[in-house]
Amino acid sequence: MMRARAKAEAENEPILSDRAYAMIKEDILAGLLEPGDKLQLDAVSERYGIGLAPVREALNRLSAEGWVERRSQRGFFVSELSISDLEELVKTRIWLETLGLRESIAQGGQDWEDQVIVAYHRLARTERLQDGTISIAVNPEWETRHHDFHLALLSGCGSSWMMQFCQTMMDQAVRYRNLSVNFTLERRGDALAEHEAIVTAALDRDADRAADLLARHYSKTLEGLKERLRSERPARGLAG
Repeated sequence: MMRARAKAEAENEPILSDRAYAMIKEDILAGLLEPGDKLQLDAVSERYGIGLAPVREALNRLSAEGWVERRSQRGFFVSELSISDLEELVKTRIWLETLGLRESIAQGGQDWEDQVIVAYHRLARTERLQDGTISIAVNPEWETRHHDFHLALLSGCGSSWMMQFCQTMMDQAVRYRNLSVNFTLERRGDALAEHEAIVTAALDRDADRAADLLARHYSKTLEGLKERLRSERPARGLAG
């Protein structure tokens, strides 16, 4: 009986590891696990109802991807964030995504246009925030629609490598946004108009204008986030 149970657990370990990976990463992105939080194996296992071995495998994977830090003799911690890292992240996003957008405008056909239009309309119809019983939080559905919209803009570029790099950076950017709901409240109206302007320029095949609008969109978000995060830095454990 014990041997059969151990065998069953071993066979399910990859599935459980994937589940633990997805749940931990989701909580990091949402800001529920904050920068610098220690991820004690026993506590993480209990939090998600998953055994120690799959949790350890998930944390090792998250560490390899930069979401978690493994510190010698001290265990696992949620990776730290800093304003300087945010600046570098946004600068790199602008470099890559404006290039990807230009390539999409040059190469994308009707299917690409349709994908952009559908993604924009789905985003525009989704509320950015949701009211909870205790506080206001970012709507997970909006986060998904926003992610899909920005990927749709790049989807005609013809490079799966470009798409993978940009998707990784988009995920990293979510961590910063979700650390400040107040910033999200201030930004939601402007951001919607900016999204519409980018779509219009892209569908008009005006690559220079579309790339410029996308760069301004990210730069404006960066400046607002920097201001907000500086005021919240002591509470959030953010580095300068």
